[in-house]
Amino acid sequence: MTTYIFNGSFEGLLTAIFEFYDRKEKAVELVWDKLYQPSILDEALEIVNDEFKAKRVWDGLKKKLSPEWRTRFYKAYLSEDPQTFQDLLDFARYIFDNPAGAEANFGNPHVIAISKMDKKVNREKHRMKAFIRFQQTGDNIYYCPVDPDFNVLPLIASFFKNRYTDQRWIIYDLKRKYGLFYDLKSVQEITYEFISEIDIKKVILPIELTDPKEELASILWKDYFNSTNIPARKNMKLHIQHVPKRYWKYLNEKQ
Repeated sequence: MTTYIFNGSFEGLLTAIFEFYDRKEKAVELVWDKLYQPSILDEALEIVNDEFKAKRVWDGLKKKLSPEWRTRFYKAYLSEDPQTFQDLLDFARYIFDNPAGAEANFGNPHVIAISKMDKKVNREKHRMKAFIRFQQTGDNIYYCPVDPDFNVLPLIASFFKNRYTDQRWIIYDLKRKYGLFYDLKSVQEITYEFISEIDIKKVILPIELTDPKEELASILWKDYFNSTNIPARKNMKLHIQHVPKRYWKYLNEKQ
C-alpha cells in the first residue's frame, strides 16, 4: 500500500484523489503531513497541491453528488480528523466507481462515516453560533476567542456577517491560530499578527484593552441572567447537556 502525505488542505485532499486515479493505485493510506511518521517499509508519495487537478476532482464530484452532499463532504473535511480524511478519499472513490445515487446507500461504511462526521461538525457550528460572546475593545472592535473541536469558522462567517452588520468584529480560533475579521464591508481571514497585542491564552480581555462600557454591560448581563434564573427549577444535568462545560469559559454569566 502506498502512503499519500498531504498538507491537510482541501486542495491537497482533492489532489490526492486525482493522483490515486492517475497512478492507478489499488489502495492508499492518506496521512496528514504533521502526523506522518516515516517507516523503512513505507512506499510514500508527498502530494503537491495542484489547483488544476483539484478542480478536476471537484468538478467530477459536482456531476455525481447533489449540492447537499457536496456540503457534507466539505464539512466532514473541516473536522480535521485523520480517519475522516481517509474516509473522504474512500468515499470519493466509491462515488466515482459507482452509478449516480451511490451516496444514498447507507449500507456503505464510507457513506455512513461521512454522514456521521457531517452531523458532528454541524452540531459544533450551531454551538458556536449560540455561545459566542463578544467583548468590545477600546478601539470599538468586538472580539471573541474560541477553540472549537472542528474548524467551523468558515461555516459561521456569513451568519455573523448578516447578524452584526453594523459593527466591526473578530472571531479568533485559538487552536488553529487564525480568525475572521469583519470590517463593515467584508469578512477576511486574519492571522495572529493582526491581534498580537492580545494575550490569546486568556479568554477575558484585560480592562485596559476594553471599552469603558464593556464592564458595565457584563455586569448588567449577569444581573439579568441571575434575575431570570429559578433555583427551584434548576436541572444541572439537562443544563450541561445543552451547554457543555467546555463552553462555559466564554459565557459572561459563568464567570
